[in-house]
Amino acid sequence: MLKNINPLLGPELLYVLCAMGHGEDIAIVDRNYAAATAGPEVIRYEGVNAPALLDAILTVFPVDKKGEAVVRMQKTDHPDEILPVMQDFITVFAKHYHDIQVDSLTTSNFKLRAARSAVIVVTGEARVYGNILVRKGVL
Repeated sequence: MLKNINPLLGPELLYVLCAMGHGEDIAIVDRNYAAATAGPEVIRYEGVNAPALLDAILTVFPVDKKGEAVVRMQKTDHPDEILPVMQDFITVFAKHYHDIQVDSLTTSNFKLRAARSAVIVVTGEARVYGNILVRKGVL
């Protein structure tokens, strides 16, 4: 047991978060995301929604301060539309970091970057476009 660790953060995910180096991404995705063939290691969090897991991760994870360190997936036909799940990501992120904005990428560019991430965490998020990438920074 550890003290002051969010109970959503299990040993497998904590290990990966700790082992990641500066500049590496973690992809937190919804249950519809095609993660099995994307390339990186996949960790499954079926019973947790994506914004809740992002909130838990941000309690221990330093985020890079450079551009496009945090990106959500754009809605295909309406790239500027902010869906409720996207707003939830933005709200959670703002709770932890006031000086970094959540950017966006097209679906294809998001998938390309996620394919190069250190890990893809598949959540139980039922809302489509519940996908976000976060780049690790330094302490």
